[in-house]
Amino acid sequence: MTSTSGQALVRPATSDDHDAIWSILAPVYRAGETYCIPTDISREDALLDWFQTPFTAFVAEVDGRILGTSHVGRNRPGAASHVANASFATHPDARGRGVAKTLVAHAKTWAREQGFRAMQFNFVVSTNADAVHSWQKAGFDIVGRLPAAFLHPKHGYVDALVMFQDLTGGQP
Repeated sequence: MTSTSGQALVRPATSDDHDAIWSILAPVYRAGETYCIPTDISREDALLDWFQTPFTAFVAEVDGRILGTSHVGRNRPGAASHVANASFATHPDARGRGVAKTLVAHAKTWAREQGFRAMQFNFVVSTNADAVHSWQKAGFDIVGRLPAAFLHPKHGYVDALVMFQDLTGGQP
């Protein structure tokens, strides 16, 4: 599948996408500014984590090129298994092209289709202003703040945010 007219198309990721996904994740992880992942994580371990159950991995293609990736799945098992979680990463070339917006819209739709009633982001680094703005624009609320929970390589200890969105539209 490829997109038409520069629009992002989201599809399930496969092992054939590993190189493209790693090319997106590696600089993000190496920077150490947004994810609680060791900055020296190996390609193999990063991909194992990204594709690990209970998550389903996706890629966003624009004109046949993978410019973004997400993984979506349940946040916690048991009595909390109705709440989804997701992570997103985009290639620098994706900036301003609607790739992140398309990935989050897809994640919410996919989660609803899987029977999830809500989506929660457990740990959004507060200095990641683009992500915080994007998620708020997509309807997520900041429902919690974890003071000094993330050791940022440039800013020192910064807060992490918990963000949440009801996916039921207020339905019980």
